[in-house]
Amino acid sequence: MAKLYFSYAAMNAGKSTLLLQAAHNYRERGMRPLLYTSALYAEEGVGLITSRIGIAEEADLYAAGDDLYQSIRDYDEESKVDCVFIDEAQFLNREQVWQLARVADRLNIPIMCYGLRTDFQGKLFPGAMELLAIADTLREIRTICTCGAKATMVVRQDMSGRVLTDGDQVSIEKSVYLSLCRKHWEEAVGRWPVKRPE
Repeated sequence: MAKLYFSYAAMNAGKSTLLLQAAHNYRERGMRPLLYTSALYAEEGVGLITSRIGIAEEADLYAAGDDLYQSIRDYDEESKVDCVFIDEAQFLNREQVWQLARVADRLNIPIMCYGLRTDFQGKLFPGAMELLAIADTLREIRTICTCGAKATMVVRQDMSGRVLTDGDQVSIEKSVYLSLCRKHWEEAVGRWPVKRPE
């Protein structure tokens, strides 16, 4: 029985690198993987999954209104699909997560989702929330804070390095994010020290 997997981490943990390596492993064995990424990452209309270590691969794009079950089913009817990889899975909506679960349950194709769990305000992304609720297998990919502890949070900085605490949940400019442990995230966003009422 195929499963729905969710591998999550803070920024710069190597999620895309792991995804591309796993897809390569399928191809190396003569199998057919499908790759998808968010339309937010389209470059001149082309989907691209890019790793910080310099590897990249084209991928199909998904946007909020897309039916991923139907898209994957169409590909599978054309030629057998052995696995589906979803990059930037935090941008999936609730229904799309269920569509992917149906691909695993009804088409018997494993679904490997990779993405962030929380945003720069420490709130769950909608896609991550649904994946945490219904995925068969959850895996945390670890990265480290500047102090060397496990980083589980992320801060957004402006171009001068000032930490931002307000703004839209989605901003795809990767260079303005820093992964931190919870302790240092709380300090960075000004939640510590806690001010006591007088």
